[in-house]
Amino acid sequence: MVHLGLGNFFRAHQAWYTHRANEGLSPEEQWGIAAFTGRSTEVAEQLEVQDGLYTLVVNGADAPSTEVIGSVVEAHPGTDMDAWHRHLADPAVAIVTTTVTEAGYKRAADGGLDLDDADVSADLDDLAAGRRTALRTAPVRIASGLRARHEAGAGGLSVVPCDNLPGNGAVARDVVLAAAERIDPALAAWVADNVTFVTTAVDRITPRPTDEDRATVRDLTGVDDPACVVTEPFVEWDLAGEFVAGRPAWETAGAVITDDVRPYETRKLWLLNGAHSLLAYAGSIRGHETVAEAIEDPEVAGWVRQWWDVAVPHLVLPEEELRDYTRALVERFANPSIRHLLAQIAADGTQKIPVRILPALRAAHEAGEDADGALRVVAAWVLHARGLGAPLTDAAADRARELVQGGLEDAVRRVLAHWEVDPALTGRTVELAHEVAGTG
Repeated sequence: MVHLGLGNFFRAHQAWYTHRANEGLSPEEQWGIAAFTGRSTEVAEQLEVQDGLYTLVVNGADAPSTEVIGSVVEAHPGTDMDAWHRHLADPAVAIVTTTVTEAGYKRAADGGLDLDDADVSADLDDLAAGRRTALRTAPVRIASGLRARHEAGAGGLSVVPCDNLPGNGAVARDVVLAAAERIDPALAAWVADNVTFVTTAVDRITPRPTDEDRATVRDLTGVDDPACVVTEPFVEWDLAGEFVAGRPAWETAGAVITDDVRPYETRKLWLLNGAHSLLAYAGSIRGHETVAEAIEDPEVAGWVRQWWDVAVPHLVLPEEELRDYTRALVERFANPSIRHLLAQIAADGTQKIPVRILPALRAAHEAGEDADGALRVVAAWVLHARGLGAPLTDAAADRARELVQGGLEDAVRRVLAHWEVDPALTGRTVELAHEVAGTG
């Protein structure tokens, strides 16, 4: 296996599932992962000196537990494109997994590859000039790696995106095929015939480790592990699609192999990730720093429940099951051992709000239902983009600032128009913004 996006979530999720699936197998039967960072080299450097091993700290309600994860057999900086192409050309590699964030797929407004993006354009220009040593974007990196594989006659493989995007398999397929078409139409034809793209839904809250977490590892294990990862007990992975060259038996570790992940994917995107977005924007505006702090604020918790009341009627799973899920989410959010920073969650709202909030908002509004729970998230994001709460960190930060400049009402009107939401909701959204900001 090869992974792109060597971060904390991958190591708490896909690497953990693979580690557990390897248990009881002979070394020859085990799956190993060659993992690549994005642009940072720090994690790869830390893991290289530890032979890929790291401590996973699971912070339960009672006491933390630790586990050494051994499925990462090579760790490379994302800048090591020679290693990237070498691995992709290896017939032993059967799977490429990705965690590159929603923004990392470089989609245009129509859902295809954004050929106007400066980094995408630069990558394609580099490849056209015969240079492949400094590729920046995930779609072009993957397409270039697949060209190396095609030229080596190494056969097909499966791409497994693990980011919070609806239909992430189709998303990855569209952008990679578009990049391949620009590189060489014959490559695109080969990819279409030999590479499958698996759709997934993923879940495990994984905050950034702190010095206190690293001290906990030292206390529990006697080892100083700068590459440790902290997570919660809950974990979920649902996968649908064909694996053309085999896969680990992830289901032995609890993964669900299904024909359709959409009900689980949408449940998670709306109820967990949507609530996270609300907590990140409204909670940070109210002075909170973590998810656990924000959900303990009775007013913010009430706003989260109101959001769920908007979303639940428009999901396809049984309502009782969904309500059980939201009750469990409250417990997960309130876990004081998981220091999940709101500023971390707040990043890339221009990518997240359209998939986490807007579908339920539109459905509720079209049905004539109260949509305040969803509108409040939009209102809080407008305030966030205007400088309140967590700092604005977004791949489209310049565009976000353009949308929210000027008076609040004008800003809300532009944002609703940009996201194709009924402009008649402008007034109510402004009222909710004042409520969140405490200026109403």
